[in-house]
Amino acid sequence: MATTEELQTLVLTTLDKENVITDSKSLLVNDKPVDQLALLGALNSLKSKEMIDFTPIDRITWILTEEGKQLAKDGSHEARVFAAIPAGEEGLPIAELQNKVGASAKPGQGKAFKNKWVSKKGANLVRLVDTIVDETQRDLKEIESTGTLGDAKVLADLKKRTLVDKQKTTTYSVSKGPDFSLTVKKEATDITTEMLQSGEWKNATFKKYNFDAAGVPPNSGHLHPLMKVRQEFREIFFEMGFQEMPTNCFAESSFWNFDALFQPQQHPARDAHDTFFLKDPATSDRYPRDLMEKIKNTHENGGDTGSIGYNYKWKEEEAQKLILRTHTTAVSSFMLHKLSEETKKTGEFRPAKYFSIDRVFRNESVDATHLAEFHQIEGVIADKNLTLGDLIGFMDIFFKKMGMDKIRFKPTYNPYTEPSMEIFSYHEGLKSWVEIGNSGMFRPEMLLPLGLPSDVRVIAWGLGLERPTMVKYGISNIRDLLGHKVNIGMIKEYPICRLDKESKDKIEGVSED
Repeated sequence: MATTEELQTLVLTTLDKENVITDSKSLLVNDKPVDQLALLGALNSLKSKEMIDFTPIDRITWILTEEGKQLAKDGSHEARVFAAIPAGEEGLPIAELQNKVGASAKPGQGKAFKNKWVSKKGANLVRLVDTIVDETQRDLKEIESTGTLGDAKVLADLKKRTLVDKQKTTTYSVSKGPDFSLTVKKEATDITTEMLQSGEWKNATFKKYNFDAAGVPPNSGHLHPLMKVRQEFREIFFEMGFQEMPTNCFAESSFWNFDALFQPQQHPARDAHDTFFLKDPATSDRYPRDLMEKIKNTHENGGDTGSIGYNYKWKEEEAQKLILRTHTTAVSSFMLHKLSEETKKTGEFRPAKYFSIDRVFRNESVDATHLAEFHQIEGVIADKNLTLGDLIGFMDIFFKKMGMDKIRFKPTYNPYTEPSMEIFSYHEGLKSWVEIGNSGMFRPEMLLPLGLPSDVRVIAWGLGLERPTMVKYGISNIRDLLGHKVNIGMIKEYPICRLDKESKDKIEGVSED
């Protein structure tokens, strides 16, 4: 195959002799036609230097398929069938035709019948004429040599028989350009230090910029599937009028993480088996002293809540221990206390809706559905006289907005909510129900010490971000989503998240029921 430089020289020398190249199909290299695709590259290069100009010449030609080439050489199917049948009234048994002509038997027999060359006589085939002209073979040979055929109807029939096919070919008409020359000047692409020092840049010819050329796509970052689903959840919360809570502090005191939630200090979840404790610093006393006293009394004897508490000696040193937060509900308790302080200042309670999506930490074994570090989605609604029905109704709307219609609730126990419910969603990949969250109504023993009015109720729910992401993207092992074995290609290839949300009218209809 000729190089680009050889093709450029061929074009320029031909133009120098003939002034114009009417059709580039006449160009030869080593007595063989020039490859037109390779020639196009050489022509584009010469045109960019304004040495030549060219226009494409498009034409449709017909070529033989592999089967067509075989029939052009050996004869058509129908001619082979005719040749296999001996002259005379006896003819040839139909059952023996396959042995005589092989694959030509079926198509050849039908075409021979149509041409009225043969007919059926009992179980035999007999000739109707003494001689034939194999017009199909003749037409195929003409197409093979000329690339076309005068009879369009015959061409259509041959194409239907998959013996021929169309082929688009492009050649070029070439003429001289304003800077025509037999010598191709080498164009510089950049100004080098040497060119500046020698002054060569003043006389150099620079390659023109092609502003229409498509650039190489730059490497860019890709959002992790968790972040895609996280953004969808945020949009749902914002759409429903929620305010995002500040959750950028991963280290939390046991006071806000456990005690403010009416979780007893001897609760198993507070020991080293479920919690990561910090060593330096190991403690913190950043909480209001008056609030601490109310929470202490509530734990010990129920305080002013009407409860009997847990009947144990509450220890401040336990509340001061710093941990990696085990849930974002620690932030919810702080925000509810802040809401009560605002109520005291204004003298009027303001209903509130809070949410957060951030990391939490649990000291537990890792398996296909559990990690030691994961993301928790939490929603809290504070208003007067809320009930469990409000919680169920709201979660019905919330999860349908997420596109999760296979939802179940199961009663459970939480130290800081009563009643409480676990939330399950059906995972199509695992073919089982997977726990995705928890919910309930905050207990009076939690709310009253925080300073909220006695008729204010708070409904809350929390779910993991990882498991809905697994459901959305069909991931069966959570370790394929996070960790050192994650496939980076998966992050690049996974599509943008679009939760299959129900229509607004349908959701409103469900909520009213």
